[in-house]
This record gives sequence, C-alpha cells and structure tokens, in this order.
Amino acid sequence: MLKLEGKTALVTGGSSGIGLAVARRFAEEGAYVFITGRRQDQLDAALASIGGRVEAVQGDVTSSSDLARLFDAIKAKTPSLDILVTSSGVSEFATLETTTEAHFDRAFDLNVRGMVFTVQHAVRHMPQGGAIVLIGSVAGSIGNPGYGTYSATKAAVRSYARTWTVELADRGIRVNTLSPGPIDTPMFDQASDEVRATLTARIPFKRLGRPEEVAQAALFLASGDSAYVAGAELFIDGGMIA
Repeated sequence: MLKLEGKTALVTGGSSGIGLAVARRFAEEGAYVFITGRRQDQLDAALASIGGRVEAVQGDVTSSSDLARLFDAIKAKTPSLDILVTSSGVSEFATLETTTEAHFDRAFDLNVRGMVFTVQHAVRHMPQGGAIVLIGSVAGSIGNPGYGTYSATKAAVRSYARTWTVELADRGIRVNTLSPGPIDTPMFDQASDEVRATLTARIPFKRLGRPEEVAQAALFLASGDSAYVAGAELFIDGGMIA
C-alpha cells in the first residue's frame, strides 16, 4: 500500500534540490503534490521530471499576495491540505564583519518569515492529523564560521517546530524538523573542490548526502509511520552532528 495514498501535499522550494526530491518521492507514494518556487523554468523542468500527480504554482513565499494566490490554487483543487514541507531557503557566506543589513534581511525573510506565514496559511486548511515538516540544517546546532546568519535562521526553524508542536497538538497536527548535513544539490555546483573536501572530511561517512536520502526521511515524518513523533529534529547528516 502506498504510504501517502489520497493525501495532498505542498512542498515549497520544490523545483530543485531537496524540495524536488521530496516532491518526487511523495508523488511516488500516492500523494497529489503542489510545488512552488520563484523560477517558472525550474518549475516546468520539475513537472517534467516528476510526471503525473504534481502541480506547480509560481510564486515567492516572502510575498503575502503570492502566498494567498498559492493557497487559493490549492483550495480550488482540494478541500484540505494534509502535508506541508517547507524547503524554500537561501544560504550566503558572510562573516560577522562583512554581514550587511541586506544579507541579514534576505536570509531571515526567506528562511524564517516565509516559512512562518506559509505554515500559518497551511494550518487553516489542514485536517486532524496533518503533518508539517520544516527543513532545517545541522548548521542550526553547530558553529559554522561565515554562515552565522544562515545558522541563526535554522535555529529559529527548530524553535518554531517545538512551539507549534504544543500549539497544534489539540488538532493532531504534527510538526517536526528535518535537518540535513551537506547534501549534493545544485547549491554545491559552484563550490570549489577545497570546500567540498573540507565538508566531506567533517562527515564520518566521508561523503555528501543525496537528496533522495533526505526525501526518504521526509516521507517518514509526513506519513503514518511517525504517528507518535512530534517536535523532534531528525538529522540526515552521515553522523556529522555527532
């Protein structure tokens, strides 16, 4: 039996990387999946790669009007939203000395503000027993020189998951954080060999993770297999956090 048969899911940032892998895995398990992202060409490519059981809505989760349009599209298709995965995010290098207001605002706007108001919209349409998976990062739990702002946004993600677990418990909506380590996604395409080697050396498994491995963990947290898991943070990092 398919684990998500009859379910409707939304994956933000679903046009590439981890979000795309999650959307594809959910569709394989029977869910009807909505994906959203800012670039229409990437959304079109994602639709083609996933095949059926998926619909794309172009938009920016930091825009209140785009969020409203996204959820209007979902409501027009289905009476409820069972699963939300928030995968939209940005990671940019800046030390304390080089951090600018624009850098800070850009990171928190997408990684935190966009996530918060996406969840706010989503829970209005979630039935009893819904599941929310917030994509965090090991960066939220470790010192990460040059990525202090990014790390702070991911620590905020983890904090919100704990609070929302309590706030939404009476509705049976589970909120969990999925925190990957370095994953071999398009984000790393521009990384130098030195950066990749340095990251790999910090991982006990001595390799970067694969988006499909994160997607499998997201499936666990979104499905009934994790019915008694709430407020947790699951690391998919090859032992890096250890």
